[in-house]
Amino acid sequence: MSSAITAPSLPATSSPTPPHAPSPSAISAWPDVASLYGRFAELVGQPMRPIRPAAMQQVMGYFEQRCRASRQLAERAKAVIPGGVQHNLAFNHPFPLAFSRAEGAHLTDVDGNRYIDFLQAGGPTLLGSNYLPVRQQVHALIDECGPVTGLLHEYEVKLAERVCQHMPGVQMLRLLGSGTEAVMGAVRLARTYTGRKWIIKVGGAYHGWSDQLVYGMRLPKTGRMEATGIPRGATAHTQECLPNDLDALRRQLQWNRLRGGTAAVLVEPLGPESGTRPVHPGYNAEVRRLCDEFGALLVFDEVVTGFRVGLGGAQGYFGVTPDITVLGKCLTGGYPMAGAIGGRKEVMMSLVGGIGTTTRRAFVGGTLSANPLSCVAGYHAIVEMERTNAAVHAGRAGDRLRAGLEEIIQRRGLPYVTYNMGSIVHLQTSGVLLMDTSSLWKLFRAKDEAKRRKHMMEEMGAAYTAHGLVTLAGSRIYTSLADTDEVIDDALNRFDDVFALV
Repeated sequence: MSSAITAPSLPATSSPTPPHAPSPSAISAWPDVASLYGRFAELVGQPMRPIRPAAMQQVMGYFEQRCRASRQLAERAKAVIPGGVQHNLAFNHPFPLAFSRAEGAHLTDVDGNRYIDFLQAGGPTLLGSNYLPVRQQVHALIDECGPVTGLLHEYEVKLAERVCQHMPGVQMLRLLGSGTEAVMGAVRLARTYTGRKWIIKVGGAYHGWSDQLVYGMRLPKTGRMEATGIPRGATAHTQECLPNDLDALRRQLQWNRLRGGTAAVLVEPLGPESGTRPVHPGYNAEVRRLCDEFGALLVFDEVVTGFRVGLGGAQGYFGVTPDITVLGKCLTGGYPMAGAIGGRKEVMMSLVGGIGTTTRRAFVGGTLSANPLSCVAGYHAIVEMERTNAAVHAGRAGDRLRAGLEEIIQRRGLPYVTYNMGSIVHLQTSGVLLMDTSSLWKLFRAKDEAKRRKHMMEEMGAAYTAHGLVTLAGSRIYTSLADTDEVIDDALNRFDDVFALV
């Protein structure tokens, strides 16, 4: 069996909690990273513990008997949509479910089945789905001017001002259409500002699907494994380092210095895949120091963490200020066109807009970027996050859920691992994203085993769904302001029922 990757230790000066964490914090305590990596190794180093075959037949019976309208719609979708889904979030084993209603902490499918919504659209709806106060403001805006004009609108200024007020590393903001677009723009901006080419990312991190960053995705050291259809030249200046490995990052920066230098180091501040491989609490500060030493820009991809781990994002929590910040998801409260690049003014002025400008600039654009609908939703979503202290309440719901899951796992004697960073809760049952890929031989072995573990994860996700729980790929859970104690306790009873089938 392959084992989970071991997290290199940081210098003894790393503190167990961030030095500048806001109070109250959306993350009540940083997980014990060294202990987690030990548990990851144990999980991946032993035989899988899937749902029993007889119990899995019962799970499949739920979809056959109670999800017939969804199945019919999924069959229709296959005829006109490649694979039957437009987005990976919509995939569900054995077929995608179609939903007709979303409100607060719950979803209802087209067959009338009700679920606890721990997907929350993949993370953006921190306030809960279809949040009424924001929806009312969007309706009013549409009545007044419609969703898009292509011209300057008051709310794009108000939204930018609000973001700059809260995010320590953001003095100016440029709105774009998605997190993927924003990362593309951030890389272009870094190269323009520094005059350098090399980009270093942390292996396993997901930064969207642009050509240059479909590299080392989900599993570290996999390079171009997912880069079908992408010319080698597109990733020729993209590099990856293992998570938490500061020595490897330093060596790469040193080598790049001999070849013109590094434009940027790109990180998810919680760790790759929203903390699936969590970083040590002092990691981001050490990366900041290395970037300063080698003249590289530090880019925080806060598409998931922006506002969800607090109004100041992960940079506010860790007390580390990046040069460039990428935002998405929560930025517009779940409404479309959620993407932005932020940073200090000196860097951001390379994104100056307009025709015929003489300033050396990185060209970005988008007809629907900064549209009134997105901006009014984003502004009022942030206002509501401020008023309700949403990130903290969602984080406490995540704490309650994680503690309950730990109790169930221990009581049932399962090897599963659960932990959380506030409202981002991880539940690892198959360990498919924790395979050790640190060498070519381990990578070769991991590819074969990953197929079996991926199938187990899909079956676990199906079992959760059949018990009224919608998660992200059966391994990640987003809590929201709508998740009361009653909702969490209901969910824990359902998880307990699922784990009884193992």
